[in-house]
Amino acid sequence: MLNFQRLEIFVNVAAAGSFTAAAATMGLTKAVVSFNIKQLEAELGVALLHRTTRRVSLTGAGEGFYQRCLLLLQDAERVLDEVRGDHQGVNGVLRLTTTPEYGARVVVPALASFAALHPQLRIQHVSSSHHNDLIADRVDVAIRLGQLADSSHHATLIESFSILPVASPGYLARHWPDGIQTLEHLAQAKWLAHSRLSTPLSWVVNTPQQQSCLFNVESSASIMADNAAALLSFALCGAGVALLPEWLVKEEITRHNLVALLADHQFPRQGVYALYPNTRYVPEKVRLFIDHLKKR
Repeated sequence: MLNFQRLEIFVNVAAAGSFTAAAATMGLTKAVVSFNIKQLEAELGVALLHRTTRRVSLTGAGEGFYQRCLLLLQDAERVLDEVRGDHQGVNGVLRLTTTPEYGARVVVPALASFAALHPQLRIQHVSSSHHNDLIADRVDVAIRLGQLADSSHHATLIESFSILPVASPGYLARHWPDGIQTLEHLAQAKWLAHSRLSTPLSWVVNTPQQQSCLFNVESSASIMADNAAALLSFALCGAGVALLPEWLVKEEITRHNLVALLADHQFPRQGVYALYPNTRYVPEKVRLFIDHLKKR
């Protein structure tokens, strides 16, 4: 008979790379963890872990078994949440990851109001610019921005937004006293670029005549950063031109701290997506939160 606690112990050991760390995470003794791993390996008849004095790592058989355990445990957790939800309302844990900027402005307020509607639900929010592995990190929902790459996960479009080239009045006064009036001018400006984009200095732009053209910045970016908040700060300091989400720069434009450049040109609109694992059961808490976020 399958022992789900034993599988969970194995997953925690594999993720932590240590019996001691896994024991601390689960509130168990190291002896209990070690015993359960030995029992699991005996039941399966294969070695799942390589053991050294400092660390444990997965064997070939252990790697494949680890991936299957992650899916199995997620499915089991979702089924239990569904059954409990029929009698107790939405409960359990909702694990969600977002980018820091959009998370703080949009997702966190939505999570707070969602938690108020479902007081038995616990929220675990991770703010990160890096794309988490939804399965390995046991993430229920990831909020991702931009152009969505092909994914093995389910994806729901929450909203779309414009991206705007912006610069500070100080930068423009020093370098472009007559203003940036054409795409050629814009291509010659000092650019602040997002390092995690595949082509941060090349975009398809729609002109006022409704024609599409390929826009390329003429020289390398003067500053690269791995998140939009840093690029915003550089732009406010007069370091150059940055292409940023409208929701992030709108207030600064209204306060005249930034100027939107070539307002009659349109850069590609970007999407906000909710990604969730492509498993047999989609938990009610995930469906309800995505609907809640869409309404907001």
